[in-house]
Amino acid sequence: MKMIDCRNISLAYDREIVLSELSFSVNQGDFLCIVGENGSGKSTLVKALLSLIGIHRGSIEFGLSRNEIGYLPQQTDAQKDFPAGVWEVVLSGCRNRSGLRPFYSAKDRAKAREILERLGIGDLVRRCFRELSGGQQQRVLLARALCSAKKLILLDEPTAGLDPLAANEFYNIINRLNKEGVTVIMVSHDIDNAVRSSTHILHLKNKPVFFGKYGDYLKSGEYTRLAGC
Repeated sequence: MKMIDCRNISLAYDREIVLSELSFSVNQGDFLCIVGENGSGKSTLVKALLSLIGIHRGSIEFGLSRNEIGYLPQQTDAQKDFPAGVWEVVLSGCRNRSGLRPFYSAKDRAKAREILERLGIGDLVRRCFRELSGGQQQRVLLARALCSAKKLILLDEPTAGLDPLAANEFYNIINRLNKEGVTVIMVSHDIDNAVRSSTHILHLKNKPVFFGKYGDYLKSGEYTRLAGC
């Protein structure tokens, strides 16, 4: 089942084309890693997939509704110091599905508790978010995204700023979620670890220079140049 199908799209920022001639698809159960140097169009593509910006040309067709996509953005320093409790942060992910209801339902609360336990952070529920380590904060934000999502999560540089141990633990969690049936799209500069976790790679350089399976990407010149092999 196709969840996202991009057909020959072009994307613009401040009326300037930053990404063109892009076609790719994401099927249910895929783990797509989007790589490329700074300025290659990765962030612009993320905004288009979230319907935050329009498309200059082409089309994006979705096989799921927007409220079935969970999003984990890059963290800013201000967000890391956010003075809220872990439970409040995670439960807020349910707002995407609660419609006009002013309060969280028992089902929302049960889902949030289940996801906290699933990610191994149930013991953090009464902690303050800003008191957590970087790796713990990312797990909490991932839990929030999973509360929002039903089928697909989109991660933008999720291991940026994490130490190698915390980053490896985070990748292990994402890999497990993918094997459990969650479709993953991840943007990353961590070329070696990120692509190793993926089933498919999309390499951008203001237009697609590679889209295909992980094994084929490792044999490509684009991987060699980006990874510095």
